[in-house]
Amino acid sequence: MKIEPRVSGAAEATVLHCDGRPVATYAHRADRARIPATLSPRPYLHPVRTLGGVAVTELRPADHAHHLGVSMAVPDISGATFPGVNFWGGRTFVRDQGPVELENHGTQEHTGWLLRDPDGCVQELSWTHRGRELLRERRTISAGALSAEAWVLDFTSALTNVSGEDLSVGSPATNGRPGAGYGGFFWRAPREETDGGAPDVFTGDATGEEAVHGRAADWLVLAGRDWSLLFCGGNAETRADPWFVRTSGYPGVGSSLAWERRLPLPEGGSTARRVVTVVVDGRLDRPGAAALARKAVTA
Repeated sequence: MKIEPRVSGAAEATVLHCDGRPVATYAHRADRARIPATLSPRPYLHPVRTLGGVAVTELRPADHAHHLGVSMAVPDISGATFPGVNFWGGRTFVRDQGPVELENHGTQEHTGWLLRDPDGCVQELSWTHRGRELLRERRTISAGALSAEAWVLDFTSALTNVSGEDLSVGSPATNGRPGAGYGGFFWRAPREETDGGAPDVFTGDATGEEAVHGRAADWLVLAGRDWSLLFCGGNAETRADPWFVRTSGYPGVGSSLAWERRLPLPEGGSTARRVVTVVVDGRLDRPGAAALARKAVTA
C-alpha cells in the first residue's frame, strides 16, 4: 500500500481487491439512508466473497436487522451514566429490566483517510452520540492472497477515549445477561440453504457452539457447505478475548471486548484489537485450519 494524503468527502464505498479481483465492498460512511438511527449507523463490509465468488456475509437479515456484514459494533460505552451509548444497534439490555428500546444509539462517522489503495485502507473515525464525541478510532483494513483458494482480510481497530471522562466498554453479559458478552469485531455470516441453515464451528481442541462460545482460542473456524471462515487473533489482547459464537439461532462470530467484566477505557487511554480472517473456498478441516492460521498471522 502507498501513502496517500488525507481525503474527505470521497466515494461512499471502497472496493477491496485481492490479486486484482474484487473480494469485498467497504461502505466506509455511516449509511443513514439505509441504516436508521436505531441500528447504530456505522461502516461495514458487505458483500465479502471467497475468491470463487461465494458471498460469506449478510446485511440487515430479517432475524437481526442491526447485523451489518462485518463491522466494529459495541453495545455499551458508558461513563458516569448508565445505561451507556449503544453502538451495536437494536435494544439495550438493562440490568433487572432486560432488553429495552432506548434512544441511546451512537454513530461511527468517517472523518478521513490516511491510506487508500485497491487492497486496503487506513481510516479515521469518530464515535459520537448526539453531537458529543466519545471515541476516536484508527481502523486498518487490508486484503491479501494466501493461496489459490484463500485470501486474508486483516482488520485492526484502535480506539481512543476523547470524551473528557473515564469510560468503559460493556455488554449485555456485564449488565446481567449470562453468555451475551458480545461487542467488538463481529462477522454476520449467511444462513445455509440446506441442513437447517447452521454452519459448523470448531477450534483447535473443541467442536460445536456450546464448546467454543465464550472461550479464548488462537483461531476458530465457521464452515458452511462450500465456504469456510478462519478467524485468528492478530495480537495478544485479541487472542485473550473470548469468542462470541452463534450457529443455531443465526450464524455469526465476534471477538468479545467485555465478556464477564467491563473493559476500562480511562480518559485519553487506548485499546487495540486485530482480527485476521481467512476467507476460504471449500470446507476446512482441523489440520488445514491450523496450517492456514500459522500462515495467515505471519503473512
